[in-house]
Order: sequence, then C-alpha cells, then structure tokens
Amino acid sequence: MKMLIGVVTSVMIVGLIVSTIYFYQSSNIPSQEQNQISGHINKEKVEQLQPISNTIISYTLQNDELNITYNKGLSWRKVPVEKDRLFEGEYNGNKKELIEKSYFLSEDMAAFLYTEGEIGDHQKVVVTYSKDKGETWKNSVVTEGFSQMRYRKIDFLNDDFGYVIISGGRTMSFESSHIFITHDGGLSWKETTNSGVTSLISDGGFIDETTGFLSFGTINPTAPELYFTHNTGETWSRATISVPEKYQQIFVSAEIPIKEGNHLAIYVNQGHHGDYEGGKIKGKFISEDNGKTWEFEKEGQAIETK
Repeated sequence: MKMLIGVVTSVMIVGLIVSTIYFYQSSNIPSQEQNQISGHINKEKVEQLQPISNTIISYTLQNDELNITYNKGLSWRKVPVEKDRLFEGEYNGNKKELIEKSYFLSEDMAAFLYTEGEIGDHQKVVVTYSKDKGETWKNSVVTEGFSQMRYRKIDFLNDDFGYVIISGGRTMSFESSHIFITHDGGLSWKETTNSGVTSLISDGGFIDETTGFLSFGTINPTAPELYFTHNTGETWSRATISVPEKYQQIFVSAEIPIKEGNHLAIYVNQGHHGDYEGGKIKGKFISEDNGKTWEFEKEGQAIETK
C-alpha cells in the first residue's frame, strides 16, 4: 500500500513539473496577434516623423534619412541623399539640423547642396533638387575637383535664376570662395568671375538677377568688407560703408542688403565678439546707388537670440 501511494505521488509530482514547464514555454511564445501588434508598434516608431519646424514646408532627419513635407508632416517624401553627405566638409554643423543656407525649400523648389567623393581636393559639389514637391528628383554638378567646403549657400530668386556660394581650402584666415549661377532652374551651373578676395567669407547673395553682394571677415574683423556686382558676377568691386567714428570697430560685419522702398538697406553687426550694448545691436545703413556706397542711418534691429 505504501508503495502504491509513493508511485501515485511521484506521478503527480512529475505531472505537475511537466505542466509548469509547458505553461512557462507557452506564455513566452508570442501569438500571431501579439506579433502583429508588436510589428505595428515598431512600424509606428519608424514612420512617426516630426517636422524640424512648425512651418507648412519643412524637413526631418529622423531615422538617419532626409524627408521633406509640404503639409506640416501629414505626408512625407524621402530625399535620395545619404544623410552624412549633407554634413561633409570643414564645417559639419550639429547634424541635428541641416547646415543653415545649405538647402532651399519653397512651394516650387526643394534643393540640397552637398559634396560627393573622397575627402580632399577632388570632391564634386552637387545639388539634388525637385520641382514637384519631392515626387521626382534630379542631380546637377555645380563643380568638380573642389576642396572641403566650409561656407555653403544655395538660393533661388525665381523658377530659373539661382546661385550657389561655396568656400574651401582654408589656411588660417585665408580661403578661396566661388560663386555659381544657374539660369535654367538648377539644371546647369556656371562660375562667375572670382572676386579675388581671400578673406573668410561670412555671407553672400543676390537681390536680383544682376545685383549681388559678398561679405568677408569672420575672424576678429575691424571694419565691414563688402563687395558688389551689377552684372551677375562678371566684375566685383568693394563697396564703401561710411561707419561713423563712434561706431568704428563696433559695427564690423556686413550682412546681405535688402530692398527697402526705392533704396537698399543693410545691417552691419558686431561680429562674434562684439560687446556694445551686449553685442545685440546692429547698425543700419542706406544706399541710394544700388550698393556702391552706404551711409549710416541709425542703430538698427537687435540680434535675435534663441
């Protein structure tokens, strides 16, 4: 009798152990429904893109790729450019946002400026652009055999006319800067006459198809250095900015002029190390001769701080 009880007890214990193991294994095998839910969650994590700014037209660098939106993020189009390409060069930005001025986004054009090829003096400068809100894309080569870019800017004034400004080959406070023009909406590019200035460029741009400006001096400038063209870059000349004695060595870095009524206006800031009024005040100057000469008008707008 004792033997029978022992056998029954052993069988019950073995059965209990087997049942426990089976239950544990079954509970760790996800069902088809669980797999579907998990996959859906992971998919949402990949696809839930957020615009970099609260504007109708914007972009995102999430998931290590560049996507653009024309409706505040309701739908997206992928840009066929490797993310790392967008940050190559001497200046790399923070890689959380695109380098300022290295791209152009409007209702009619999306364009991104970057380099291809081995790092050194043999890189291609390329523009990838779309004129149909990202449905189709084209590439155009701006120039070949370029050194690492430092400054870069792309802009379009209309459907046809646009420009690219790049600098590279920096040695201490010297570098070469180059301006390229397109008259066919980015399909082809032609370099303008070189300004001949070897100071570091701080800004540049065209205000119409013939009138453009280049501003130089980023390392401790002592006076604004602004050059202009009235013939789409065939020739460049230095502008005269009459800085009152009170503001000399204070307002030292010229920004790009803007049209204001029947004249041009320009703001001249204090550079990176200005301390007049906390370094936040700019000088406003006016030109009545399309940018050749500039006269002081007043202390202008405060520098925006984030």
